[in-house]
Amino acid sequence: MAVTSGVAPGAAERAGMSAARLDRIAPVFECYVSERKLAGVVTLVARRGEVVYFEAVGERDIEQRLPMTQDTIFRLYSQSKPVTGVAVMMLCEEGHFTLKDPIANFLPEFRDMRVYTGAGHGVARFEPAHAITIQHLLTHTSGLTHEFFATPVASGYREGQFGPKGEASPYDDLAAWTAALARQPLIAQPGTDWNYSVGMDVLGRLVEVVSGKRFSAFLSERIFEPLGMPDTDFLVPAEKLDRFASNYVAGPDGGLMPIDRPPTSPYRHPPKIDSGGGGLVGTAADYLRFAQMLANGGALDGVRLLSPRTVDLMMSNHVNPEVRADPMTSLTQLFPARIGAAGELTGGRGGDAGRAWGYGFGLSGFVVTEPGLTGIAMSKGTFSWGGAATTHFWVDREAELVGIVMAQLMPDATYPIRELMQQMTYQAIVG
Repeated sequence: MAVTSGVAPGAAERAGMSAARLDRIAPVFECYVSERKLAGVVTLVARRGEVVYFEAVGERDIEQRLPMTQDTIFRLYSQSKPVTGVAVMMLCEEGHFTLKDPIANFLPEFRDMRVYTGAGHGVARFEPAHAITIQHLLTHTSGLTHEFFATPVASGYREGQFGPKGEASPYDDLAAWTAALARQPLIAQPGTDWNYSVGMDVLGRLVEVVSGKRFSAFLSERIFEPLGMPDTDFLVPAEKLDRFASNYVAGPDGGLMPIDRPPTSPYRHPPKIDSGGGGLVGTAADYLRFAQMLANGGALDGVRLLSPRTVDLMMSNHVNPEVRADPMTSLTQLFPARIGAAGELTGGRGGDAGRAWGYGFGLSGFVVTEPGLTGIAMSKGTFSWGGAATTHFWVDREAELVGIVMAQLMPDATYPIRELMQQMTYQAIVG
């Protein structure tokens, strides 16, 4: 599946889509650019294995007036997670472990974990933790957390400096990072609650232990090179810096303020820690090849990474109603998101993963369980995920559809970019 600078004539109609309706996508995002809400955006749609829409609008660097291009390199942040999920499932298919295996079988530092249960009179209370399984880590139900939450356990993560993965990290490699992390308490018993976490980074270490390779080397040799993803990596080499987008936040008085620009970016250097949870950079075209592999049931252009049944498993809901917090509710308490037509969201909405928003959670990504509740015309089983700087992808296997939208604005969900891209894509399906 080749992605070129243009879309073949008649591609949309051959794939049962309207080219005229697809052309509605660019003006939507041009409005965000003209209002200086976004610097620039790349949008990409493929159906039935053929690219039907591929456009770039705006700029990749406002200060230098550099245009956004189809080969612009983006910080993927958490959109790295599905790549890690595929790496784990490749090793699972080889018989190295089952999803129900305790992670302590491979990373013994996780053998005697404790769960934080509260504090009284200034004294923290703990209880012994049940075993964390590989499946728990893939689904954010391990009891691990992230440093940016306002909880006592997350405070320990901040003190331990588990967030930085580059030169600022106090840890020399993923092994040292994981060993230190395992000394922190869990925020909940494994399997009882959905907590967005660093679990995918732990799984990167699992890949290292099982494969005997550094995580970055495994991804390069087993995924990026076979699929033809030359711009996906944990760093941006000097010869590609001119294609690397600047990253922005909304300025206090409107407009955009850069927070990471290519000339001084930490991505110029190899990280100390290969973060499977958020360390990759890449292009829309590269990520399309990864997503199309999933859409095809694990294979692309004669290269098979996974069996169709394993992809089915990844795109199945793994969060049951007994889990106290569902994925979408948990995340909307973190970001100022809008979901579909629901308007501005606030924390505290209850419900389980199958009913609260129409989303459950698969192995490393959202899974649509109730399409009507999402407010978007997706199919049941649609698999998706995104990154902190407003990058998103989804795979709708029933509709034979892959969609990608990439910008560089933090935090993600400042604006409903994912929802708009999905809405404008589905309205273009006519056959």
